[in-house]
Amino acid sequence: MSLNPAQRAAALYTDGPLLVLAGAGSGKTRVITEKIAHLIEKCHLAPAKIAAITFTNKAAREMRERAGKLLKGNAADELLVCTFHALGLKFLQIEHAAVGLKRGFSIFDADDTQAIYKDLLPKGIKNDQLYAIANLVSRAKNEGLTPEQAAAAALGARESEAAELYAKYQKRLAAFNAVDFDDLIRLPLALLDSDEKICAAWRERLRYLLVDEYQDTNTAQYRLLKLLAGPRGAFTAVGDDDQSIYAWRGANPGNLDELARDYPQLKVIKLEQNYRCTRRILRAANAVIANNPHAHLKKLWSDLGEGAPIRVLECRDDEHEAERVAGEIAHLAEKHKARWHEFAILYRGNFQSRPLEKALRLARVPYHLTGGTAFLERAEVKDLLAYLRLMVNPEDDAAFLRIVNMPRRDIGATTLEKLGELAQSRGLSLLRAAASDAILKQLAPRPAAALVGFGELIHELTQTARRLSAADLVDALIRRTRYAEYLAEQVKDQAARARRLENLNELAGWFRAMQREGSSAGDLAAQLALLTHADRADPGNAARLMTLHSAKGLEFRFVYLIGVEEGTLPHEGSIEEGRLDEERRLMYVGITRAKEHLTLSFAARKRRFGEILTNDPSRFLSEMPRDDLHWSGRDVEQDQQHARELASSHLAKLAALLAK
Repeated sequence: MSLNPAQRAAALYTDGPLLVLAGAGSGKTRVITEKIAHLIEKCHLAPAKIAAITFTNKAAREMRERAGKLLKGNAADELLVCTFHALGLKFLQIEHAAVGLKRGFSIFDADDTQAIYKDLLPKGIKNDQLYAIANLVSRAKNEGLTPEQAAAAALGARESEAAELYAKYQKRLAAFNAVDFDDLIRLPLALLDSDEKICAAWRERLRYLLVDEYQDTNTAQYRLLKLLAGPRGAFTAVGDDDQSIYAWRGANPGNLDELARDYPQLKVIKLEQNYRCTRRILRAANAVIANNPHAHLKKLWSDLGEGAPIRVLECRDDEHEAERVAGEIAHLAEKHKARWHEFAILYRGNFQSRPLEKALRLARVPYHLTGGTAFLERAEVKDLLAYLRLMVNPEDDAAFLRIVNMPRRDIGATTLEKLGELAQSRGLSLLRAAASDAILKQLAPRPAAALVGFGELIHELTQTARRLSAADLVDALIRRTRYAEYLAEQVKDQAARARRLENLNELAGWFRAMQREGSSAGDLAAQLALLTHADRADPGNAARLMTLHSAKGLEFRFVYLIGVEEGTLPHEGSIEEGRLDEERRLMYVGITRAKEHLTLSFAARKRRFGEILTNDPSRFLSEMPRDDLHWSGRDVEQDQQHARELASSHLAKLAALLAK
């Protein structure tokens, strides 16, 4: 085990609860995988009794692969390495009856839940009002509150209204035999909290817990961890308070402090040696984050050498900024013989990518934009997943409504509205109502016949699912529904149609990759519901464009952090609300993504709502060591040398183009 002393201490400590404060690039994944190997090989703990929990499926896959290289035989296959939500899904698939769910329940995504809220709220409600009240419901769930508890805790009319909606919403979910993402944590938490026998059984099932990115846990996730760990505190929590950047989605960095209060015997080990960045980059990161309050002080260090100065580009406006960054990337790729995927451009908000895309195209720099439409949010993919959902769960009215006319079956809105009323009056799901002779007689003959045909199709596909693998079922589903023909009619552009058909093929490929012995199409569809665009395969050899939030956990040889100006980073909303600490942590995350070269840029002016505004450089620049920054335009000799290199690079490219 070639670990440094702090890493080794963390990997070997099993005498009680442990908090590992792991700075950026300090090798925390290695510590977790080495600890898993130690628990199995030296402590003789069965692999199936270990759970390693992280926040993305991509991180879970990497962790399982790395653990597999350390373990003998097939031990890694028996480990539970997953996200919090995947753990909740596994729990509910086992304990579904105890929480009032039937086998084969559905997981509703954001579109499904939004449709329910729209139906429950007054007609004509604005989207921003809908999102605000839905966010209050989600927040109550993330606090682990029931609708009754949310009503009791309400501080005003708005929260009381949200609690009332929460109760109606849960009733609707129960009717659909469905859960949403928040329920994947809330329901296991409620059951473990109320049933000592089930709680004891799960503590025996999972004898040791390892939680990665612990600073990103919300209140419900921390309570779930405590219930599973029990008074023994057989867990290792790995986190970094300086990288807590998700408070806006419910993360509670205060959970780090709660650990020490709830477990007085908690041992704390700091990982401060950084294996990613040069010393200059780390000095800048340490200097910025030192301005935040800390319960646990730590200071990153590196033996990778001083490295190049951090460049600061002052640009006229955001278009000039984009042009300079694109030109620099094209030049450095040639100068260092670097591949495009070694470059990343990071920014505070997605709107900042627009001028960059134009400039990169002109500079002939291939790029990949993280945060576009997620694969699993594409219409054709959601259509096929809705078929699978309905086959597994006949109570899933959201899936029924999505696909009953997909492809077109001439079942109009009036028919569906009447079907819904009749189904509700009899306590039936829409699919079951569509198979009821008594209900069908009350509908017009033509749409009634179409509903019968749809029901027969779902029944036929359900029978087919019993003899085919999940991937083959997707292929059969495309053929049987004539979905490709439907796309040909709907999408006239040949290239767009080809892309959409390729997405369907990719969905089948995902099922093949995820297929494990004994897993059904329904199981895999439920797992897919937990994936995000961040979990997709590597986008290939292209420069990465992404927000600072998306960049967490990644590293690049060359990093450009743009928009480092007051009002953008830190964001004006955070300045007004006094939330500078999180903005500073965002800056820290951005700086520590860079391995060798870091460039910071800002625009002196920006156009906003038709008005030209003057920008000041970000206060975070003044917090960095002056000697480690090279401000473009302030060192004549260095600037002239850099200009000559850029000119030479551009001339060489022009000559190559003319030669062609």
